[in-house]
Amino acid sequence: MSESNNFYSLDPNLILEVAEKNGYSPTGELIQLNSYENRVFDVRLNLNEGTPLHALQDRGSLIAKFYRPNRWTRETILDEHHFIAELRSNDIEVAPTLKLNTSFDSIGETHGMYFSFFEKVRGRLVQELTEAHLLKLGRWLARLHNVGCQKKSLHRATLGPTNDNKWDILDKLLERVSPEVVGRYEEAAITIFEKLDEELLNHNFIRTHGDLHRGNILENSTGDFIVIDFDDMINGPEMQDFWMLLPSAEAEGPEFEALVKGYSDLRRFPEEQLNLVPLLRGYRIITYAMWIMNRWSDPSFKKVFSEFGEYSYWAEETESLERISYKI
Repeated sequence: MSESNNFYSLDPNLILEVAEKNGYSPTGELIQLNSYENRVFDVRLNLNEGTPLHALQDRGSLIAKFYRPNRWTRETILDEHHFIAELRSNDIEVAPTLKLNTSFDSIGETHGMYFSFFEKVRGRLVQELTEAHLLKLGRWLARLHNVGCQKKSLHRATLGPTNDNKWDILDKLLERVSPEVVGRYEEAAITIFEKLDEELLNHNFIRTHGDLHRGNILENSTGDFIVIDFDDMINGPEMQDFWMLLPSAEAEGPEFEALVKGYSDLRRFPEEQLNLVPLLRGYRIITYAMWIMNRWSDPSFKKVFSEFGEYSYWAEETESLERISYKI
């Protein structure tokens, strides 16, 4: 069986076997969690004398993450894990990685797949971020960036100008765009790419979470935020971690002001990066379509993104890109 097939049809027995080899006693109960890029499982554990102490704190569960083959190297994953460890050492609430018995670090390998274990953190998704939430979240984000700016991630990608392969991927993507709108899509995409590359030359980059949307933010029982899933961490401008939290396409209003106020309590807010917000939104729209295209061989993507390739999908995407490109 190929590495891809091992990943697409991950054997539950393999997951349990990996957990056992690393000192855990699974009950046999697995819950697959929502993740398109990787395969992530809540593994229930028997609590006995041999169970590591952290599992007792998490009521008998750990999170097992199997990384998509041929996406990351060991070094890029370790960059993620090291960043998480640095944040933890600064008392910043993130989901910690766990050391493995079968490896010298937090990454194992089986059947052509890297895997890691994470301590399970408990919290709820916040359905609506109030001004009080955003004030607190702004402070959390400032703390993250105060650690992120201390050094660069050597093996992680850099957003923008150094990502030259985006042009080749765009050429391939245009082959999938509906012919009725392909010319308009190409014009808007090129405008956004070129303008973003130009603007990013004027800004310093730090380590960022990279994918800080509301689905990665949990609120625990004490009202503190815990952020999960640093899989897409990237060297980029601070604004990369802001724009997905904004309630609208415009960086204005009381919610935005609360986020900025909280951030400014602990770190200077990068007001000079506000012009990046629409460009980063457009960049995300394009690269998200690229991501679906590159994962189309994964059977789950054909089910989840069944509208990909249809005229209605590309017409809506094109209109979104044009609204952005007309303003820059």
